[in-house]
Amino acid sequence: MWRASKEQAIGQNEIHSFESQIDFLNNILPKEFDIDLAIIDKKVVGMIAYNESEVSQLYIHIEYQRMGIGKILLEKAKEQSRGRLTLYTFEVNEKAQRFYEKHGFKIIGRGHENEKNLPDIQYEWIFE
Repeated sequence: MWRASKEQAIGQNEIHSFESQIDFLNNILPKEFDIDLAIIDKKVVGMIAYNESEVSQLYIHIEYQRMGIGKILLEKAKEQSRGRLTLYTFEVNEKAQRFYEKHGFKIIGRGHENEKNLPDIQYEWIFE
């Protein structure tokens, strides 16, 4: 789910092996972020990784997008925040940009370096 959603969002095949991604999700990401899953009929259809100040990952299964799952996961991260969250998304991911802007995030930066070598956008949400 995570891999296919990422590939669709940015239009690139994943550069990491499946095994290294499993290691990242199980051993590296949880050291800094809480991870919540959305499950429907025993199938993972969404995931978010966040802490009090940042959303690191938010992906929804391709077949379950635009059903409100991302909104529910993002709202949980907002509730657990200190009233401010930042995140990055790739410039090519226009769906994500529309989603974050619809949910109160504002652009605060551009051009963050990343391993995909794609321009990205930094967003911020502040509780009002």
